[in-house]
Amino acid sequence: MAKVSRGFWNPKRLVWFILCSIVAIIFVVRFFNNSDSTNLQNILQNLPKEISQSINNAASRQNSDLDILAEFERLAEEIALKQDYQMQQMEKQRRLIEKKIKELKPLPSDLTLREKLAFTFEYEPKRKFPAFIWQTWKLDANPRDTLLNKENWDEKNPGFVHEILNDDIMHAFVRHYYSTIPEVIEAYNVLPSLVLKIDFFKYLILLARGGVFADMDTVPLRPIPNWIPEDMNPNDIGLIVGVEHDAEHGSNNWKNKYIRRLQFGNWVIQAKPGHPVIREIVAHITEETIQRMLEGQLKVNIRNDLSIMSWTGTGIWTDVIFTYLNDYMKSGLLEKITWMHFHKLTKPRLLSDILVFPEFSFNAPYTIENDDLHKEMYFTTHESTKFWKAAPKVAK
Repeated sequence: MAKVSRGFWNPKRLVWFILCSIVAIIFVVRFFNNSDSTNLQNILQNLPKEISQSINNAASRQNSDLDILAEFERLAEEIALKQDYQMQQMEKQRRLIEKKIKELKPLPSDLTLREKLAFTFEYEPKRKFPAFIWQTWKLDANPRDTLLNKENWDEKNPGFVHEILNDDIMHAFVRHYYSTIPEVIEAYNVLPSLVLKIDFFKYLILLARGGVFADMDTVPLRPIPNWIPEDMNPNDIGLIVGVEHDAEHGSNNWKNKYIRRLQFGNWVIQAKPGHPVIREIVAHITEETIQRMLEGQLKVNIRNDLSIMSWTGTGIWTDVIFTYLNDYMKSGLLEKITWMHFHKLTKPRLLSDILVFPEFSFNAPYTIENDDLHKEMYFTTHESTKFWKAAPKVAK
């Protein structure tokens, strides 16, 4: 047996066995090394895809969260807007109810005329200018001219309520809006001339409703909303007027045609309801008319412009405006305001809450050149027909 073992493990066989074993070990090691390398390579290649997929999933979840947040914000904004609208509607209803209560409740008997007017027509400085256009016409006026005038104003001002009132409707309006202030109705009724009543009515309707009053002999050139310059806040303005006449400095030639050296026109006026200047002119005309009636002084030469100007027209209108501007408690102005503040006016000027336009703004030329520097401030033309000149010399 010993011989057989020594023969089987002879040196030559042992060497071959060792070599085969080494080759087998090397083969196995390399096989496993190649398999691990391949797996690692595959893992590394797939890693960007997995990372990208994870990032995309995270971004998708984030976008979904942002969409939900945006939807919540939209709903919250929508709810807030609805609440604001409901609050505005409730405030309108409250004001309407208060107004109805005021109309039903008789005014205290001990109130002065101005207190009655202030109580009945409250002034709210920050409210918008009402979108009303008021005009009056005589029953014997040409219907075609009246219709053309209405079309001109309506075309320039879509969305505005435009009322053209005759004598009967004017009277009805006065009775309606001033039913609790009988002295105003009485003063209106006893005025001896239609031109005086038209002047008085324009103040009465502006005090009660606000908006724009324009004489029938005016032609609009620009929309009413474009009158106020863009650099001015409409909330700061309560009354808009234009210069009627501006005499040369040192000249006295104006005294035969005008009451004041510088006068404000009243053929176009824009006002918010209840404005103190409108209230004061109504009170002044009422008191002046009642006093004339008591003294038997209602007869007046209405063919004389000065008679009209000093009673209901642009003369007394100018005085009331200057009185307001020089009353610190009403206007808030500390300096003394005179005609010089509006002399040779070439652009609108705002003092207190009154915006004054140059003489040419509401009395624009009929022919406008392209290079005219003032054409942007031409708002209306004014024919100044003065129909009352054909009336009897003395109204009774």
